[in-house]
Amino acid sequence: MPAAGTYPCACLRTSSSTHEDHDGSGVSGLSPRTDIELVEQANTAFYEAIERGDHEAMSELWLDGQVSVVHPGWPVLRGRSEVLRSYALIMANTEYIQFFLTDVEIDVVADTALVTCTENILSGGPAEEDGSVGPLIGQLVVATNVFRRTEDGWRVWSHHGSPVLADRDDEDDEEGPDDEDDGVGGLPGGL
Repeated sequence: MPAAGTYPCACLRTSSSTHEDHDGSGVSGLSPRTDIELVEQANTAFYEAIERGDHEAMSELWLDGQVSVVHPGWPVLRGRSEVLRSYALIMANTEYIQFFLTDVEIDVVADTALVTCTENILSGGPAEEDGSVGPLIGQLVVATNVFRRTEDGWRVWSHHGSPVLADRDDEDDEEGPDDEDDGVGGLPGGL
């Protein structure tokens, strides 16, 4: 038994996250057996709800009460209604989105879980007039998802996504030694 004031900590570190399994639950085996597996399953359900544009499923994944979200480039949104409204806006204005999660790390302490990962996002605009797929755009976002254990399972308490600035070393290599860099860190015009 842990000493007073300490909590058992379960941790998972992976270099990538795949959702291939035998039973469709998002985790290996017949059913989740550990907190780590249950949190991983909740995290997978979170991203799958966004991919499907399923606002009802998204609503079921969030805690009631005070929650928060930071989407890349957005201010902090607090409160369940503001958070869910933001996802409704994103889903209504996103024709296609797919997440490939890498660098997934899960830590569980008592009734709180912390998931960090890199969201490798592929999204697309509306289809072309001829019916072909619209333009696809790739983006990297580092994310932190905080979950709380409830009687109904693990629920999202907070999501924070921050864009990863592209490495511009390739373009810098093409510049000559006399070329002038107008920005900070190779970015034109500064930050």
